[in-house]
Amino acid sequence: MDIQTLTVWIRGRYAALKAGKDTGQSSGELALIAGALLLGAGLLVLAIRSKLMEKIGIINSG
Repeated sequence: MDIQTLTVWIRGRYAALKAGKDTGQSSGELALIAGALLLGAGLLVLAIRSKLMEKIGIINSG
């Protein structure tokens, strides 16, 4: 997972959520966008964690 790609995707979902709220989308549509946003945030956390674990492994074995 690429951290930069996930960050850009999350920003896009956040913009869609904000725009949807401003235009008066239904709560179901907003919930779907919010769910996708939470999923993206979880994937971002996993990507950062894996990068950190990789760096720690390099430091410990070096």
